[in-house]
Amino acid sequence: MSEEPKATSSTSTSASTPLFVVAASPHVRSQATVNRIMWLVVIALLPALGGSVYFFGLKSLLLVLLCVVSSVLFDALAQKALGRKITPLDGSAVITGMLLAYNLPPGVPLWLPVVGAAFATIVVKQFFGGLGHNFMNPALAARAFLMVSWPTQMTSLWLKPNGGPLSGLDAVTGATPLSLVRRASEVAPAGVDPAELIRQANSLPLLKKLFLGNVGGCLGETSALLLLIGALFLIAIRVVDWRVPAAYLGTVVVLALVLPNSHLTPWFHIFSGGIILGAFFMATDYVTVPVTAKGRIIFGIGCGVITMLIRLYGGYPEGCSYSILLMNVATPLIDRLTKPRLFGALPRAKATS
Repeated sequence: MSEEPKATSSTSTSASTPLFVVAASPHVRSQATVNRIMWLVVIALLPALGGSVYFFGLKSLLLVLLCVVSSVLFDALAQKALGRKITPLDGSAVITGMLLAYNLPPGVPLWLPVVGAAFATIVVKQFFGGLGHNFMNPALAARAFLMVSWPTQMTSLWLKPNGGPLSGLDAVTGATPLSLVRRASEVAPAGVDPAELIRQANSLPLLKKLFLGNVGGCLGETSALLLLIGALFLIAIRVVDWRVPAAYLGTVVVLALVLPNSHLTPWFHIFSGGIILGAFFMATDYVTVPVTAKGRIIFGIGCGVITMLIRLYGGYPEGCSYSILLMNVATPLIDRLTKPRLFGALPRAKATS
């Protein structure tokens, strides 16, 4: 008699608590959301924003605000016009605006960021389906559009940074570091051998200025230190995959050492221009980067190769933005070639036989 209640209790417990739960995938869930990831990236970009204000003055803050506000506004207007859900505060448009501003010279007219933001959010992002459907990075596509449309404003309106000359060298005042070594024979002062100019470009004082950021350049790309602070934060919390930047920077280092036309140290190439900004904040864009681990390594290597080929053999001193855009276009092919085989599936030849 005493055994029956126990059996009844066991039966009722097993009936109310099933041993197997049948549910649709995904079975492993995360606390991460699109909004949370976007705003974490915004936080990681704030040190570089502070550096741009310190080095180039309050106009840099105005340019960033113009880009961000314009991006959010045009994004919302396009969503409304296309009948989509309006999500002005999901953080994606804010990131687009910040990255676009970071790729602009500090002396550009105030209308230029507005035009760039409209192109980035309406044409590149919303025309292709909105967040998650754009096939290339909106900020970099807008930068390329502005470069083609207004090359003078995008390549000549540099400002002398606070605490250092434009080129990083006291003897040269009219060139950024990349254009300095690209046109060494043209910008070298009277009596200075271009080879001596390149030697100074590889010197520790200039590399230190490049690392800290008190050199000429675009708003948010001059300080490698401030960008790395935000980048390491994103890697530590696993928002950014380390494979793309590691492959990108590693390729730049190798090619800077082995290519015959390279007269500069790998550190100069990494710290100058937009490689740090591009490798950690734009080449790692979830939408336009391959989904497989092997594909991301290939993507990073491709970015590094194209960047160095443009810098050393092209007619333009910087190649970071174009390298990422070209690899964005190759992303679907990379995903297809690196797609892992399904568990338990036979190779095609065996399956057909």
